[in-house]
Amino acid sequence: MPRELVTIQVGQCGNQIGCRFWELALREHAAYNTKGVYDEALSSFFRNVDTRVEPPRNLPVGNGHGPIRTLKARSVIVDMECGVINEMLKGPLGEVLDTRQLVSDVSGAGNNWAHGHHVYGPQYHDAILDKIRLTTEDCDSLQSFMLLHSLGGGTGSGVGTYIVRMLADEFPGVFRFTGSVFPSEEDDVVTSPYNALLALGQLVEHADCVLPIENQALIDIVNRVDAARERAAGGGGAAGGTTAAASGKPFDSMNSVAATLLLHMTASVRFEGPLNVDLNDITMNLVPYPRMHFLLSSMSPLLPPPKERDVGRQALALQPRTLDQVFGEVFSRDHQLIRADPRNATYLACGLIARGPTATIADINRNVARLRPQLRMVHWNSEGFKLGICSTPPVGCPFGLLCLANNTAIASTFTTMKERFDKLYRRRFYTHHYEQYMDRSGFESAMELVADLTHQYQELNGATRAPAITRLRPRGLSFLP
Repeated sequence: MPRELVTIQVGQCGNQIGCRFWELALREHAAYNTKGVYDEALSSFFRNVDTRVEPPRNLPVGNGHGPIRTLKARSVIVDMECGVINEMLKGPLGEVLDTRQLVSDVSGAGNNWAHGHHVYGPQYHDAILDKIRLTTEDCDSLQSFMLLHSLGGGTGSGVGTYIVRMLADEFPGVFRFTGSVFPSEEDDVVTSPYNALLALGQLVEHADCVLPIENQALIDIVNRVDAARERAAGGGGAAGGTTAAASGKPFDSMNSVAATLLLHMTASVRFEGPLNVDLNDITMNLVPYPRMHFLLSSMSPLLPPPKERDVGRQALALQPRTLDQVFGEVFSRDHQLIRADPRNATYLACGLIARGPTATIADINRNVARLRPQLRMVHWNSEGFKLGICSTPPVGCPFGLLCLANNTAIASTFTTMKERFDKLYRRRFYTHHYEQYMDRSGFESAMELVADLTHQYQELNGATRAPAITRLRPRGLSFLP
């Protein structure tokens, strides 16, 4: 039975990540679907459409041997500015994206969460809902929604969280995942602290699982990869050449990292394996409390390999050589998609999804046993590892590994966001722009939600095992065990 995933990409950042995601998804399926047939793996992300008839007709998977006619992504695209959408439609993905599934405006949300959430959200509520319903009606077995957006601007944060709340109301039985890009401290949007905290409050309430991705962490990763490529080419590393960040923010490479995360997470849904994990298993096993659904992600390799014509010594030097090396890398600080060190915090639960034909359950168990003494697991879930194996490796790599961890290190990220928020809010800078569309109490509510969530994570970070209760043995009943 096919298990479809509907992607909703919102705002400039969400659409740019989505664009890169579809490129890599097509590349991955083309590498393993050499016969050009429409099978169950391909149906998770794409519809097979016969455009020779009017209106176009969806072709079922059937026995998985039917030819591909025209692929259309199971995606809804939303942006209150049309620039990025127009670029996508003019590019190579123009034929893959269904123009009937677009919702756009021309003026934008002005980097204002309240404008996006309280104006554009209600204004386009019916249009967005119709597009989502049309997409879900084409699914045989819808598994989850994946929303891609950023928290720093106006559309991604405001309209994006409005859509998450809409999904909770209209599709309560379908899990809601979000790939949420958190702004860096050097963000060039002066109101991003307001947007990020207000959006975070909505995600706490209405999302089922949030994958935080920090802009600065992505820049650091891309710089390290570029430096490693220079060293492999015989250069002097970061000092001997120009890193991506020095030549301008490397958005394409940063988007590739975020898109690769989504490919790894959905690999078990799309491809076979001895220990498959679907997205519902992730929420069931890694979210111990409803609001504590923020999962730190790390992976190895971090970036997809270059195309065939670019593969050389530089690319090969960046690929992990052993499965043990991969396991070590996903628990290191350098491979985290947020700037945090989970080894210095407490793991509430940890999911590991391995990819590759050589990965076995014995290998995973051996590495978990090797690394467990170095990890601090919460006392009531000391065996809290969810394991998965997909037999299909990432393109160009012998194996790969994704780690999704519910870890108390996320509390430091929330604390930093709140401190940036407080610097503006204590002086009421720019609040009048927001109060045109919302009440000031909205700020207070978001602050309380985030502060409460941060406190919950901090409490668990220092949680210790409760003392054993001494049992009293009644006199005359010494025969009892």
